[in-house]
Amino acid sequence: MANKAIFLDRDGVINYDKGYVCKIEDFEFVDRIFEVLKAFQEEGFKLFIVTNQSGIGRGYYTQKDFEILTSWMLDILKKNEIEIEKVYFCPHAPEEKCHCRKPSSGMFEQAFEEFDIDKKNSWMIGDKHTDIKAAINAGIKNTILIGNCWVRDKDAKYIVNDIFDTIRLIKKH
Repeated sequence: MANKAIFLDRDGVINYDKGYVCKIEDFEFVDRIFEVLKAFQEEGFKLFIVTNQSGIGRGYYTQKDFEILTSWMLDILKKNEIEIEKVYFCPHAPEEKCHCRKPSSGMFEQAFEEFDIDKKNSWMIGDKHTDIKAAINAGIKNTILIGNCWVRDKDAKYIVNDIFDTIRLIKKH
């Protein structure tokens, strides 16, 4: 039986986006994120993070810096009883035109190869149009954009103000 999954962008969804977050001291979890992720797990979803990390390709920080921060983040999540199946990341700068950088679908395709994912019952939660577009390009139609009441995105299935609002949408679906 295929796994239903929730793919989450990192900066702006899991943590506050402060621009090229690469150090533990700069990483701040979004309010109520632990509660939200636990609710998804209780609904039987596998959790994945898909994140563009162009700061690596631009030389702002190293892949090792990213790995240290990611390991710390996963440890904190695990201490809060949250299991992230895998973190997929694109280390390339936009001008490299790689297949993994969102809005391309490479990170999703990698997850599909490694895990038996039920695309029809899976979701993408992001804070940028490229997150939504990448999911759609990968065949995931259930998408939620975290924005504000002024954000308009014709591709997003839903737009919410707060990550906490995603629980209700996903449970009722």
